[in-house]
Amino acid sequence: MNPELRIGTPADAPAVHQLIAANVDNGHLLPRTEDEIAMHIERFVIAVVDGELIGCGELAPLSDAVAEVRSLVVDERWRGQGTGAALVNAVSDRGRALGFLTLSAFTHQPAHFVRLGFSIVPHAWVPEKIAHDCAGCALFRRCGQYAVSLALRRVRVCGWST
Repeated sequence: MNPELRIGTPADAPAVHQLIAANVDNGHLLPRTEDEIAMHIERFVIAVVDGELIGCGELAPLSDAVAEVRSLVVDERWRGQGTGAALVNAVSDRGRALGFLTLSAFTHQPAHFVRLGFSIVPHAWVPEKIAHDCAGCALFRRCGQYAVSLALRRVRVCGWST
């Protein structure tokens, strides 16, 4: 069954928080408070099946040009069915529509993102993320995550299209 993808609403905040909290211990997600999620719920793309929230991903702005896929998670019972890819594609489409030039993510499993067109890049290529989240993290410089990046639109630089 294909999940319905939609933008999060305030009523989704508790379920999003519960899903994220249930997956923090494996070390692949940063903890989020329910208040923080509620404050930014409109940035989340939600996957729902028969009224049950089964996955989510956030489009988190890091600057005017760069956004990040954050809090990407699919309920364990629904993994391996393409829901994660659908969420990343929906977040990418939303980022493109909002005018971001680049979408980034920090992940322990870059292959999932590479299959969707992202490239593994040096962390230094995403200074917005480092300033926003990494510099204050206890695992800074030793977290084991990969930085991945996706160009959302082509930019002309000195006559060249990149």
